[in-house]
Amino acid sequence: MPREFSEKDIEIFNKLAPEAGGEPISREAGHHFPYILRPISHKFAESAEDFRERLERLDPEELDYLVGLALENKEDVRSLDEDLDELLEVVSEKVSPERAKELKDFLGLV
Repeated sequence: MPREFSEKDIEIFNKLAPEAGGEPISREAGHHFPYILRPISHKFAESAEDFRERLERLDPEELDYLVGLALENKEDVRSLDEDLDELLEVVSEKVSPERAKELKDFLGLV
């Protein structure tokens, strides 16, 4: 069963994908997205640069919140492909290099 988005999750999702119209729902599948970042990467962002620009809309606390969810396995970042690099860079710049390293270590990246 997918996790239910909190109010904070919905606010972050809407900041990242305002074109979704305030609803974190897959129009194709007709269900709520189980994660925030994966649909932004796979459904809304048109490129790695677009994904990065969307991430840069978030404040450091919101980014840190997403990293925390990833570290708890409540947010899927493993399937972000090249967008994972963008996430790590933005976290390093806006939160801290240590927090980005913590996520890299958690994911087993060198």
